[in-house]
Amino acid sequence: MASLKALKIRIGSVKSTQKITKAMKMVAAAKLRRAQEAAIAARPYALRLEQVMASLASKVTVSESSPKLLAGTGKDQVHLLVIATSERGLAGAFNSNIVRAARRKAEELEKAGKTVKFYIAGKKGRVIKRFFPTQILTDHEMSHIKTVAFADAKAITDDLIVRYEAGEFDVAHLFYARFQSALVQEPVGRQIIPVALPSAANDVAATSATAAVEYEPDEESILAELLPRNIAIQIFGALLENAASEQGSRMTAMDNATRNAGDMINRLTIQYNRSRQAAITTELVEIISGAEALK
Repeated sequence: MASLKALKIRIGSVKSTQKITKAMKMVAAAKLRRAQEAAIAARPYALRLEQVMASLASKVTVSESSPKLLAGTGKDQVHLLVIATSERGLAGAFNSNIVRAARRKAEELEKAGKTVKFYIAGKKGRVIKRFFPTQILTDHEMSHIKTVAFADAKAITDDLIVRYEAGEFDVAHLFYARFQSALVQEPVGRQIIPVALPSAANDVAATSATAAVEYEPDEESILAELLPRNIAIQIFGALLENAASEQGSRMTAMDNATRNAGDMINRLTIQYNRSRQAAITTELVEIISGAEALK
């Protein structure tokens, strides 16, 4: 009887868990649509601005007066890895894939003799401290964010630019997950400071390398506005991609958890029925044996 009672309690516990995972799946599915639309809508502008800045970077003649965000510091020694993750877990391998990609990049840079620092944007990115406990530059607070806004990306951008101009790092790389579908979220690492020539912009840069560029009102004013905005837009796009990827990964993870809970309930129910049947059979045998003994 004790065994039957324990099985019954366990079945009830798994059923309660299944209700929770099913509810979480439905919530994630509802949030996914809005997050996916926002991420996809932001891509064309972010890509075009990146291409424009890459084209400008290909024409820059590096001098003391060149903007550092465009031409760089002239060094390539200290690399800052910005790790953008979520604040919550229960999202499958979403966060761990981003951290793993950043960790691989860090190890690659260290093998090349570079100094690596980390900028954590998202609670789940703190796991990197286990591997690089003394190399955390800052842990940017993001727990207050419910829905990603451009102001959130700008706050990170302003902080990065201040640190860059203070000479805390030479190159910054951003790590996040690009949303492809509810089943696939691709971890991405890209250079955001100074402006790089990514593969997506190579063709544009190459075809326009010989074209003359005229600035109105003047080069300094335009670059002073465009360079920080480009970084903010790239970070904003990454945060939107992360938001969609998080919900897609959570929906898939909770769907798998719900299915696994269903399978476990079936197995436990079969085990419970067999144990109950065995107990009933034992009781019947005892009753019959007792009746026979009274004859």
